[in-house]
Amino acid sequence: MDIGGKIRQLRVKNQLTLEELANRSELTKGFLSQVERNLTSPSIATLEDILEALGTSLGDFFAPEKDEQIVFTEEDYFINEQEEHTIAYIVPNAQKNHMEPILLILPPGGRSEKMEPYEGEEFGYVLRGRAALYNGGERRVVETGQTFYMKGDKTHYLANEWEGEARVIWVSTPPSF
Repeated sequence: MDIGGKIRQLRVKNQLTLEELANRSELTKGFLSQVERNLTSPSIATLEDILEALGTSLGDFFAPEKDEQIVFTEEDYFINEQEEHTIAYIVPNAQKNHMEPILLILPPGGRSEKMEPYEGEEFGYVLRGRAALYNGGERRVVETGQTFYMKGDKTHYLANEWEGEARVIWVSTPPSF
C-alpha cells in the first residue's frame, strides 16, 4: 500500500496545504513531505494524528476500496410500471448521487407524474417519438433527437399526445424521481 500517496490524496481532497496539515497534526511540514513521498514511515500514533487531522481513522484508511460500478446493463435496471408510464431507473440507487437519470416510457396518451417545484435542474433527451413538455403554463413539443433543459422551479411533466411510444432519458439534479 502506498501510504504516503494515500495521505497526499486525502490532503488534496480536503484542500489542505502541507503547512495546514502540519499545523493540524502538530508535525513539521518537512516530516509530512517525507511521509507523502514515502521517504519515511510514521509510527502508528503519528499516523493516527495525521489521519485525525484529515478527518478519517485508521480503520477507514486501511479499509479495502470498494469497486464502484460504472457501467450498468438492463439487468441492473429497476422497472416501475404504472398505468400512464413506465420508469426504468437506469442507474441503481442514484438517489444517493448528485443526479438521477431515468428512462421514461410513455405509451400513446401516457403522461409522467407531475413534478412539483423544487430547487434543481432537469435535462431530457427524446430517444423515440415525441413528448409535450408542460412547464408552468407553457407547452413545448420535444421531438426525437431533441433535448430540453430547465430549472425545476415550476410544476412540470411530460405527456405523449401522439400515436406510438415515446422514450425519454430524463436526468434530474438533485434526484427527485
